[in-house]
Amino acid sequence: MQNTLLSIGHGYTAAALARRLGPGWQVIGTTRRIEKAARLEAEGTRAVIWPGDDLRPALACATHLLLSVAPDKDGDPVFASHSMDFADAAAHLRWVGYLSTTGVYGDHDGGWVDEATPLTPSTVRGRSRALAERQWQDLAAMAGLPLHIFRLAGIYGPGRGPFEKVRNGTARRIVKENQYFSRIHVDDIAAVLLASIARPDPGAIYNVADDDPSPPEEVLAEAARLLGLPLPPEVSFDEAEMTPLARSFYAESKRVRNDRIKTDLGVTLAYPDYHAGLRALMAGGE
Repeated sequence: MQNTLLSIGHGYTAAALARRLGPGWQVIGTTRRIEKAARLEAEGTRAVIWPGDDLRPALACATHLLLSVAPDKDGDPVFASHSMDFADAAAHLRWVGYLSTTGVYGDHDGGWVDEATPLTPSTVRGRSRALAERQWQDLAAMAGLPLHIFRLAGIYGPGRGPFEKVRNGTARRIVKENQYFSRIHVDDIAAVLLASIARPDPGAIYNVADDDPSPPEEVLAEAARLLGLPLPPEVSFDEAEMTPLARSFYAESKRVRNDRIKTDLGVTLAYPDYHAGLRALMAGGE
């Protein structure tokens, strides 16, 4: 039987997974834009416009489901529109993945969190994600949906590295005491998702982060070193001019443990720290 992945909100991370799926897989991806639908079709992904097209025919043939749509204040809009359709499809779905964020843990003043840490989100984005997680967990408990939740750290990878800002002189090393971010290369996210698909464990929650949570200014300094350019200027957080969205990322500081993806899924990270990840991006032409 052919495996079919229905990827709702087929964006950067989902595309990385699709590229790694082998022969015998069909990928159906949703997008809001007609022009992106044409690009997906050219890449071999069957495109569905959503919101707009009826999702039920795609869901009827799906064996695996990946949910990547950003939530709003009411939770996941996919859940709001199609929760009963997913409940009806539970019997033939072998794996469901929901891409969440480590923002659900809130601020821990630089301390460590793991999957058992209580959720205390302090940002609007984090609270929306926590609500969406609960919605899918409740549906899974009711309908037997084989749900897996992946709490992603800050995503980087090809086209999403720090080099352009360092090259063009717009990068700033914003310094805030005891500020730690965890991050993850997109290819390592894809590896975790593949490992989970191969070893389903409905109800499981995984933190997806690398081994080296670090202050953000250190990442920019490493990028400058690799480029052979001067360090970007250092600015204190209190004095930095930032958009409200950018400033909100500094509202929380934590270090994310990733033991479960290794012990439960057997994943070995290709990019265990930002040093390895940035070197790979440079080698790839970034």
